[in-house]
Amino acid sequence: MHRIRATLRKALNDAIPQGLITVNPACHVELPPARRPKPLVWTRARVQWWRETGQIPSSVMVWTPEQAGRFLDHAQHDRLYPLFHLITFRGLRRGEACGAHWSDLDEESRELGIRWQLLQLGWETELADPKTEDSDAVIALDEGTLRVLAAHRVRQRVERQAAGAVWPSAGLMFTEQDGQPLHPAKVTDRFKELVVQAGLPPIRLHDLRHGAATLALAAGVEMKVVQAMLRHSSITITSDTYTSVLSQVAREAADATARMVPRKVASCRVDDRVTLGLPSGPHASTMDSEMNVVETQNIQVNDNVDLDARSAAPGTRTPNPLIKSQLLCQLS
Repeated sequence: MHRIRATLRKALNDAIPQGLITVNPACHVELPPARRPKPLVWTRARVQWWRETGQIPSSVMVWTPEQAGRFLDHAQHDRLYPLFHLITFRGLRRGEACGAHWSDLDEESRELGIRWQLLQLGWETELADPKTEDSDAVIALDEGTLRVLAAHRVRQRVERQAAGAVWPSAGLMFTEQDGQPLHPAKVTDRFKELVVQAGLPPIRLHDLRHGAATLALAAGVEMKVVQAMLRHSSITITSDTYTSVLSQVAREAADATARMVPRKVASCRVDDRVTLGLPSGPHASTMDSEMNVVETQNIQVNDNVDLDARSAAPGTRTPNPLIKSQLLCQLS
């Protein structure tokens, strides 16, 4: 709605100098605040919900790394696989991928310049400058993507020889078999077909761009670097858009951080109810439920803990350092 209003406001502003109107009514239209949609990751629970109800949790959904891998494995022999691979890992927009030129690829530096986009105007297409000034930039390529593009280049040369003189000299990286530019809508349609064939939860082709950012964040790449990869004009846009997926990444970061701290621990198994001071009579199962105690517990005890060092006044219970629950301490 905000985009429609902006387009209408611009059109009516152009009409004022021509004397067609004197006031722009679109300037007085009030809309609720616009909020950037937050990407959500296709977790197992969300996939299950979608399969049961057919409902998609958000307008912007992102695959997990495993789901992205399944898609790439399934699409590996498709003719458009190199294009999908490039978008998955480097986050190009659809028009930028369709408009990429071989002359903008520097294999030695492993860089690709984003200089063009293939715009779809109605059904017609035309090459144009990138979406924004910041979109016109150079992105780094990983070695795997570079190998995929190199193999694709060899196949395209074979197709060019077979096409002969009818092959155009535009130098596009991704084309039809006769060298003509890809139609962006057909690329989207093929992507949807491959997703269904792979049995994956649905995402839009543009969501591969969001997925590339999520993969980078999961790999520990800083937000500023992700901004440069996506070529956002501001890091605020990047952080506001991908804050919702950081919770998925944060758990892995928390585990990685915890593993950095060496611990000397001993594992002891506690099977005896008397050790924990738990009732063994008819109310035992009720107490188990209330205190979330299972039949066998694994308790990690630091070797440096002196169990006899914590004494108490005569006639009182000595606090048991093995027990963290206040209720269990009262029962011990």
